[in-house]
Amino acid sequence: MRPILLPLLLVAMASHAQTREIDSLFKTATFEIYEQPDKTIAIGERILTSGKISIRTRIRALVMISDAYSSKRDYRKSVEFLIKAQNLSDKIQNNIVKIQILTKTAIQYQQLRIYDKAIQYLDEARALILDYPVKDSIQSVLGTNYTLRGFIYKEQLDCGIAIDYFDKGLSEYKKVKSPLRNANLSIVSYNKGNCYILLSDNALARQSFNDAIAYARQIDAKSLQAFAQKGLAEVYTLEGNYTEAISELTQAERISSDVGDLVLNQGLYRGLSENYLALNDWDNYQKFQQLYLETQKKIVESERKSVGISLNEQQKMLDLRDGESRISYLILIAVLAAASLVILIITVRSHRSSLKTIGQLKQAIRKLRGPLGVGKE
Repeated sequence: MRPILLPLLLVAMASHAQTREIDSLFKTATFEIYEQPDKTIAIGERILTSGKISIRTRIRALVMISDAYSSKRDYRKSVEFLIKAQNLSDKIQNNIVKIQILTKTAIQYQQLRIYDKAIQYLDEARALILDYPVKDSIQSVLGTNYTLRGFIYKEQLDCGIAIDYFDKGLSEYKKVKSPLRNANLSIVSYNKGNCYILLSDNALARQSFNDAIAYARQIDAKSLQAFAQKGLAEVYTLEGNYTEAISELTQAERISSDVGDLVLNQGLYRGLSENYLALNDWDNYQKFQQLYLETQKKIVESERKSVGISLNEQQKMLDLRDGESRISYLILIAVLAAASLVILIITVRSHRSSLKTIGQLKQAIRKLRGPLGVGKE
């Protein structure tokens, strides 16, 4: 028996070692999704090619890579990996995995502003969540379900309803033991703050942004902290405290300088330009307005590239796949076409909003200067 037992023991030890290594890789990669998504993608690819892994582990890696591409706002690649995960999830009987895939799909549609489809997948996920017997293992995904509904209702209905769902999301996330929960808590608090700004409740907005900053600092999430500081700066701007707003924005720009988030940078540059304009600091206004416009152009170019699939590429995909896979890729193409339209709409709205804000600030400065234009802020 011993000659047989020893090889079996060695195999078991090797398998256990591989499992521990993969778990460690997942932990490292998950922490880097927001700060270094390319590192997360590289780790995910390493897991996929690490030898014999379970279907569930493969799905987990594909979803993680999809999240990383979404963090980079490369929606074409994000959807591509999510579809691969969806196809694999049909081969297993595991409701937790199915819930996670449905939730990730809802996130993609929410990001693309295809809200009816997002709600459809959220409803499917919630039905499975409510039937799942072990509630402790689904608190995080239930929190995400509530939070996504908050995002959607904020856009479609009003912030009063959205805040109710954000609070439900926060309640579920706080039950989770993992320190990773702080990323979600920061994101939800930040969006609550934005809602309170729309409701003209500066006190609660400031509280929410400070909460978001605190949660982000607990896990050293620079980009999340910077977003929250950008929100706090907006409160200061609304209250006419332009110097304090510039201080927050400058610190946010400094701590997130290595992150490379174009959308974050665009918001920071816009805030800095508007506050310097309000202080009649024309040199800094022009500097940051130029950076804002340059970053806006990069975002448009990047997202056009990420969703741009040529007709030849589409045909190749359809020729290589049939049946259910063909349907999945047709859905992918439709989603990407919708994304292109969304990008155009967002760009136009952002440009109009910026022009309107700058015009209002210029008008305020002219009034302060008086008819001869010689007054000071």
